[in-house]
Amino acid sequence: LIMTLAYWMLLVAIVLPYVFTGFAKFQGGFGPKENHNPREFLANLDGARKRAHWAQLNSFEVTPPFAAALILAHQIGAAAQGTIDALAIAFVVSRVLYGICYITDWANLRSLLWFAGMICIVVLFVISA
Repeated sequence: LIMTLAYWMLLVAIVLPYVFTGFAKFQGGFGPKENHNPREFLANLDGARKRAHWAQLNSFEVTPPFAAALILAHQIGAAAQGTIDALAIAFVVSRVLYGICYITDWANLRSLLWFAGMICIVVLFVISA
């Protein structure tokens, strides 16, 4: 197998939660002392930084189902590669925008983007059936 665009999108999805936690941690106040208990530090944040942490947590929750759906679709040749690539790109774009909406507190749009990402996962599974 070759490294397809869809697989590159999986790598982006895996790294994305760390972008959100970077936003949460590295705007001041996080240093060597806080690194002894980073979860406590993140739990005590507020505003956009706390929402970035929540975006990180949600990203960690949704990446395994995306990975499973994508790998399954790839392995069984569920659809044309362009279709699988497009679904993977749509998922990643939805997740990037989801995180931005979470950080900026645009709750309704964030929920729609979450739903869009879930649709991508479901479609990947359905085309594999």
